[in-house]
Amino acid sequence: MQIRDYSLPAGWYPRDSASVSSFLSGLKKAERAGLAAIAPHAGWYYSGRISARAVSSLQPDAEVIAVLGGHLPSGHPPLFAMEDAVKTPFGPMPIDTEMRSLLLKELNGVEDRYRDNTVEVLLPMARYFCPDAKLLWLRLGADLKSFESGKIIAQTAEKIKRKINVLASTDLTHYGSNYGFSPRGKGKAALKWVREENDAAFIKAVKSGDSEEVLRCAEDDFSSCSAGAVLGAMGFAQTRGLGGAELLEYATSADVDESDDIPDSFVGYAAFAFSS
Repeated sequence: MQIRDYSLPAGWYPRDSASVSSFLSGLKKAERAGLAAIAPHAGWYYSGRISARAVSSLQPDAEVIAVLGGHLPSGHPPLFAMEDAVKTPFGPMPIDTEMRSLLLKELNGVEDRYRDNTVEVLLPMARYFCPDAKLLWLRLGADLKSFESGKIIAQTAEKIKRKINVLASTDLTHYGSNYGFSPRGKGKAALKWVREENDAAFIKAVKSGDSEEVLRCAEDDFSSCSAGAVLGAMGFAQTRGLGGAELLEYATSADVDESDDIPDSFVGYAAFAFSS
């Protein structure tokens, strides 16, 4: 069996099952059991609490969980983990190789050979909240084809009778000198603008189900680093007849800092669940 190893350095998330369980067991869970959600993908110190709200909203008895990552530009083919399983703190998480084979053909996918956080950082949570689910690891480009890819995921799961969850992965506005994006300067005014305008516009677009506006916000406002993953979840949700996305929680990395000083650079995080 070929097992995909960790690629992220220590510190992104706990590496032993006891620490993962301790972290997650003490957090507030979502009061639902849905089929699709959206979570951030920063290190757990910053966004783990918010990510857990999204992952815990999924049906716990799913047979497969498709974790949709991003960090890919428009036009990039979908990337799939091609191993038999992926290493997690709870042991190897098997990949649904049958469903992967079908989707590779339908989506013209290629192998994901790259180091990236958008899927890996969510896998311990996926394993914890959906302990018996197999994995689909794929990353989607930031274009409307990813919305269609989400539809194909739903249709393929129905065709082969898989009980599936879809978990999309994105962070929101990356603000400050670390990211070369400071249109509102620094301090309180900058943080207020990110929270109440830039991230708020993206959140509104996701909740409305407007795929074109989601993509516009990501491209023009720089308010999502992995819009393809979000579009994939939206396409899946539409095909499965789910309701709109509900915002479960929102914060920024600035909220984690106990200092009264607003950091020069910070990132927005949001958790969504799609109603059944």
